[in-house]
Amino acid sequence: MHINWSALADTAGVSFVVTVAVVAAFALGVLALGRREAAVESGSGRGTAALAGAGVCFAACAAAVGYGLTLIAA
Repeated sequence: MHINWSALADTAGVSFVVTVAVVAAFALGVLALGRREAAVESGSGRGTAALAGAGVCFAACAAAVGYGLTLIAA
């Protein structure tokens, strides 16, 4: 049995980077929702922009999860 260590390291590196990116996108989405709540309470008009930003972040997370599931299923 031969283990291709460089391919294993590449896979581990890519999965680490993608994991950090998905977690960061989710955290930014939660932060945007918090900013939306603060904007709604203060009465400023930035609530819809924060909601749109949160939607983009959560959509990116969902796309990454969906892509991962298609890779597992294929």
